[in-house]
Formats: sequence, C-alpha cells, structure tokens
Amino acid sequence: MSWIAPEVTRVDEPLVADERSMLEGWLEWHRATLLWKCAGLPGELLAQRPVPPSNLSLLGLVRHMAEVERAWFRRRFGAEPISRLYGSDAQPDADLDDVTAATAEADFAAFASEVELARAAAAGRSLDETFRHTTRQVEISLRWVYVHMLEEYARHNGHADLIRECLDGTTGS
Repeated sequence: MSWIAPEVTRVDEPLVADERSMLEGWLEWHRATLLWKCAGLPGELLAQRPVPPSNLSLLGLVRHMAEVERAWFRRRFGAEPISRLYGSDAQPDADLDDVTAATAEADFAAFASEVELARAAAAGRSLDETFRHTTRQVEISLRWVYVHMLEEYARHNGHADLIRECLDGTTGS
C-alpha cells in the first residue's frame, strides 16, 4: 500500500488582530487548507491529473507551493544562496510536471520543511523591510510577500478544491 496524506487540523484565521498576526494567521490557514485538501489520499491519487489538458495535481500543487515558499521567503527576501527545490532554468515547471506517487511522502516533508524555513526567514523582521527583486528591478517589502503568498495559496487552493472533487467527490472550504 502506498503512502497516505495525513489528516490536518486547520486553525481558523484571526477575526480581530494586528496586521502581522492577521497576515500570518491567514497564511497559516491557507497552508493548512492545501494539505487538508490532500488528506486521506494515497500517493497515486495525489499524483493524478484529473482535468486534462491541465498538468495540475494535488501533489504538484504541494510541490509548487514548497517551491514558492522557498523562492519568496528564503531566496528573495532572505537572500539565501539556494537553488530551486524542483525546477531549473531548463525545466522551470518541474514542480508540477515531474510528479510521481513514489515521492509523495518526501514531497510533503519538503513542503513542511520549506514552510518552517519560511517562517524562520520572516521571524522578527519588519513588514516594511525590503529587498531588490533582480528580475523585476524593483524593491519589494515583506508585507507584499505575505499578500502575494495569500493570493498564490488562494488561487491554488481553488484548484485543489476542483481536483479533489474530481478525484473522489469530496468538497468543502
């Protein structure tokens, strides 16, 4: 039997809080929501692409968001000299394309690790702190990174909703 994605308990986002707590609370909720959409599924279903011609799968979304966490919090904001987790310049979409059930457990562990490292990269840093985005040639604040991550998760959690419903009929927010 293949690996099965674990159950996830989501903590509701704060309804009244300061800006930092609100941003972090919503980001944590969205991180957990992606995993919640995967809970109880074996690697084979996590890797399945049920909506052709799309290359999206639940496992691909987990891998993609690990890559996005790494890119924005560590490589860009934290200026860590680290490479991509899955992709390369020659194969930029490897996080979505090179998905296999055999790596599901390791991919989920990589996601958990990148989330922890992203939290550490932002801990104690001002939302007003900026970095230079070398491709866009603009200054970007940590606040913008949080808002962008919320947008990224919200979009992909919508994809995860549809994929999960196609796989086994499970729906829910």
